[in-house]
Amino acid sequence: MQDNDKTTTPPQETFEVVEAEQRTGARHKGVYLLPNLFTTGALFAGFYAIVAAMNGLFENAALGIIVAGILDGMDGGVARLTNTQSKFGAEYDSLSDCVAFGVAPGLVAYSWALSGLGKFGWMAAFIYVACAALRLARFNVQAESTDKRFFIGLPSPTGAGLVATMVWLGASRGIEGSDVSWLVAFMVAGAGLLMVSSVKYHSFKEFHIGRVPFKVLLGVIIAFAIVFLDPPLVLLSAAVIYVAVGLLMSLWHLRKGGRA
Repeated sequence: MQDNDKTTTPPQETFEVVEAEQRTGARHKGVYLLPNLFTTGALFAGFYAIVAAMNGLFENAALGIIVAGILDGMDGGVARLTNTQSKFGAEYDSLSDCVAFGVAPGLVAYSWALSGLGKFGWMAAFIYVACAALRLARFNVQAESTDKRFFIGLPSPTGAGLVATMVWLGASRGIEGSDVSWLVAFMVAGAGLLMVSSVKYHSFKEFHIGRVPFKVLLGVIIAFAIVFLDPPLVLLSAAVIYVAVGLLMSLWHLRKGGRA
């Protein structure tokens, strides 16, 4: 009597990313490693900032957000230099940005200064987080149709840097967040609303890394030296100036348009 029972191997599930090339119709399996490593680093730095804030290490938390900003600026440049741009990388970058520049700054600010304000505190933090998510969604939708020289609304890394350097400066000076809670609430909510505003901010994307005059290299060296004099104060001042210049330029264009 023959044994009709046959052992069958269940199909194995594989988790692969398959991207379709719109122009050629070709399909590519896998993801590009190098730019996505930088994106993962930015995501980790944002997550670390949240954990550090939960443990009361506010200076470390602020540094985590700043490191995330540096890594986020590098992943796009690396992708362009190595010709490894992909739809997956763009989507992954947006999700990483939402954590590092949305959730992390909101929670860090809340842990440092806003928790004592009750409902007003978490409302200010939530406004920032929600506006950061909306800013990223709007950027993805309008990326192909807007002027590359300008951002519409405050860039989320700059908004995160504004919040992070404010926390860093206060924590490094021994200032209790509860003593400046209303100022922090105004800054956090204001940064969030600026991200979804129609204010234009210069993107500086027309400047490319390559051969530059010697004086440009000298200027970069001097800038680094100035930053290291007092990093939290200098970086916060730079963020405030960037925000103010965008607002003033928008007001100037509105007045000019009104007179025309």
